[in-house]
Formats: sequence, C-alpha cells, structure tokens
Amino acid sequence: MIKKAELHVHLEGTATPLLVKQMAERNGAELDPTTFASDGEYRWSDFWEFLKCYDKAAAAIRSRDDYKTVTYDYLKRAAAEGTIYVETFSSPDHAASVGISYEDHLMGIADGIDAAREEFGIECRIIVTCVRHLGPEKALEVAKKVVSTPHPYVVGFGMGGDEAQFHPKDFAPAFDLIHEAGLPTTNHAGEFGGPQSIRDTLTHLPVTRIGHGVRSIEDPDLVRELAERKIVLEVCPGSNVSTGLYPSVKDHPIDALKKAGCIVTISSDDPPFFHTSIGQEYDRTQEAFGYSDDEMRTITRNSIQAAFCEDSLKEKLLAKI
Repeated sequence: MIKKAELHVHLEGTATPLLVKQMAERNGAELDPTTFASDGEYRWSDFWEFLKCYDKAAAAIRSRDDYKTVTYDYLKRAAAEGTIYVETFSSPDHAASVGISYEDHLMGIADGIDAAREEFGIECRIIVTCVRHLGPEKALEVAKKVVSTPHPYVVGFGMGGDEAQFHPKDFAPAFDLIHEAGLPTTNHAGEFGGPQSIRDTLTHLPVTRIGHGVRSIEDPDLVRELAERKIVLEVCPGSNVSTGLYPSVKDHPIDALKKAGCIVTISSDDPPFFHTSIGQEYDRTQEAFGYSDDEMRTITRNSIQAAFCEDSLKEKLLAKI
C-alpha cells in the first residue's frame, strides 16, 4: 500500500453523519433535519449550501471530548488507508459558537492525536483557521489566540470559508501577526474564486501554500509564477468534482498543474460530505492519469516536505515512504 499524507482536511468536516448523530444524541443537541438526505447522508446542492450543511453538522460537536472523538475517528480511518501524516484544519470559531473555549477545543484535538498515534502510529498536526465570511476582526481574534496560547501541535494558520466575501488584504493583520510569530500560513484561494483570488493572496498574505489553487490553470502566467516560487498547492480533486467545478477527476487540472512544474499534493477536504477519503483520492487520481506508484510516492513526499511540522518529524516520515 502506498504511504499517504494530506495537508488539507477540515476537522469538523471529517465527522461522518453517523458520528454527528451519535454526538448530538449524547449531548442532547437537536439537529436540523435538513442536514441529512433520506439515505442518511449529508444534504446539500451547491457550495454555499454545503457551507450551511457543514455548520449544522459541526454544531453537534459540543465538548473537548467530542473533539477528541472526531479527531481519533478520522485518524483511525486515514491510517487504515496507509496514511502516515495529516495536517488538519481546526476552527475555533465553530467551537466558540457552541460555547467551547479555544483551549478546550485545542486540547480535545491534541487528545485525539495522541490516542491515534499510540494505537495506529499515524502523526497529525493542527493548522488553526479563521473563517473568511465571518470577517477580518474575527480572524484577528483567532490569530491572537494562536500567538498567546502556543501548543506544539499547532504548526500553522489558515483561512477557509466563502472566497467571495472580503478581500485577502483585509486579513493581512491576522496573517502578519502569525507570520511575525514564526508560524507559516496557507489560504483557500482559486477554488471558487478565479485566478485573481490567488494573485491577491500572494500579494497581500505571507503564504507558502494555497488551499486548492486549481483555477490558476486559467492563467498560464500565474501557473508559471506558482511553479517558480514553489508555492505548494493543496489539491482536493474529489471535492472540486463534488462541488461542480469539474465534471470528473479526468477533467481536473491537477495533472496539467503537475506537468507545468507546480508542486501538487492530494487531500480529501471534507471527506464524508464529498463521498470520498484520502485513499480514494489517491486511487482515483492515479487511475485517471495513469500515474505510476513512484509518481504517487512523489506526491506523498511533496506533502511531507511542504508540511508545517518540525523537520525532525519530516525526516521520520520521509523514511517510511
């Protein structure tokens, strides 16, 4: 089995419908019935409906122990598919919306990481994220918490959410604060926003990675810049197909970006929402483009080399490939 690593998965978005229902029942939380379709899977029709569905499901996570459960459950599934390293996006804003403190949110995830490492040997680190459509003031609050409450598992900072809201430069204070504290950053761009969204991110935010970044393919000069600057792309093919960006994995630009010299990685984004997993992402990409096992291992190496974790851990992980 090819060893795998992923850099782009939203922790709340890893929780399966069954797990969300179990946590809601345990917590006495009432779930919006429109969260699920008749077959029990998540119900959404487009990207903006997906964001709403994500929020409704995430609201079932109500405690430090719930965050441990979600983290452990995902890492168990990932390890079963040969994954040796995960960087998961955490969202303090989602935790705060149900009354969980930043510290309890963080410690719950850390508890899950420790438990999964002990049982399955998988490693995980945390990228704390702000939510773009909540605005720059909220983002700065999250950034301040990251800086004032350091944790060895928190290795970076990022931003997700609706790309159509606000401008990257509005979030420069938050990202600059993190950068000055010595942590690397990434940002979702070029998913539903076009190439200009990526350009604006590169201009105004101190990022070394771009979440998705696939619409750069529409601008050859931008593709060349990404390759020359070695900006790593956190590519999630199954997510982009599910949300309607591309009709199939074969039509996805990951191969064209790879051939153009861009550093591409493969991740699952929000796996149960998109009926996928990191293992399926690797398998479908390999099948669609006829990649050899060695080419897939190179993609794993790309992920580990681009990871925000400590160099000593990278060396251990690279030795496992």
